[in-house]
Amino acid sequence: MAAVPQVAGRELSNPPSDGISSLRFSNHSDHLLVSSWDKTVRLYDASADVLRGEFTHGGPVLDCCFHDDSSGFSASADNAVRRLLFNVGKEDILGKHDAPVRCIEYSYATGQVITGSWDKTLKCWDPRGASGQERTLVGTYTQPERVYSLSLFANRLVVATAGRNVNVYDLRNMSQPEQRRESSLKYQTRCVRCYPNGTGYALSSVEGRVAMEFFDLSEAGQSKKYAFKCHRKSEAGRDIVYPVNAIAFHPIYGTFATGGCDGYVNVWDGNHKKRLYQYSKYPTSIAALSFSRDGRLLAVASSYTFEEGKKPHEPDAIFVRSVNEVEVKPKPKAYPNPTA
Repeated sequence: MAAVPQVAGRELSNPPSDGISSLRFSNHSDHLLVSSWDKTVRLYDASADVLRGEFTHGGPVLDCCFHDDSSGFSASADNAVRRLLFNVGKEDILGKHDAPVRCIEYSYATGQVITGSWDKTLKCWDPRGASGQERTLVGTYTQPERVYSLSLFANRLVVATAGRNVNVYDLRNMSQPEQRRESSLKYQTRCVRCYPNGTGYALSSVEGRVAMEFFDLSEAGQSKKYAFKCHRKSEAGRDIVYPVNAIAFHPIYGTFATGGCDGYVNVWDGNHKKRLYQYSKYPTSIAALSFSRDGRLLAVASSYTFEEGKKPHEPDAIFVRSVNEVEVKPKPKAYPNPTA
């Protein structure tokens, strides 16, 4: 493996042996949950670089999330939704979809687990009941296409599917979406993430663009939305475009990081529409990003996402970098000097 500058962050020991699909920091500690195509979910203490636990499933694990520091949940290509009990190293199955489960979220507002699948459904589960699908499934909600990404803020859920569809739900009334939208980007959606202030969401695509959207449907609200190009480069007069796989919002400042197949992580100030920082290039594609609860740490999954098919690539790695305020804090908007 090529030497990576220390500025990339500290590389965690015992990484997954195949593609990293997701990583999440806990809301309560510096614990980091990582899912992988090697059929595992790993729990790390990111600050101490210690592997705290490992669970092996029956197929590639496509997403994972925390409940608290003693338990979490996983979404697998074997169609199962699992609850993981960290302290005892055990798991149980909440239920199943009819196709691989692509994404999973835990709602603190409702106490439910929400899963999105390639079977074109969204399901809500009550993890407090006994194991068994009949006892834990709260509802099934048909989607227009395969579910690619989910994001939550309070009682609001944003569902991004194939075909550039975006459905916005109120978790208190899931009978139908509050809003049915179409992505303003022209190509396949990779990631959706709600703003930390709950006013909208950011959406990324395979075309090297990010769209900043707002829930307010008034003319004034919709006038704020925009899209911008990122993770692109010009080479010999050609514009080379890289998919934007990951978006992570800073919990304190509301700025956000994007990770692309170009191996770069960029930090953006969405309000002032400018890039604040670009980290040194990582060994391969950025598959996932997560800020810690206090914004002091950023976990980066450097993991080839097969956007160019099967080819030799750098080993999968997880880097945990300390975040400096200058990298993520919005700068005051510069105004022209009237006397200049």
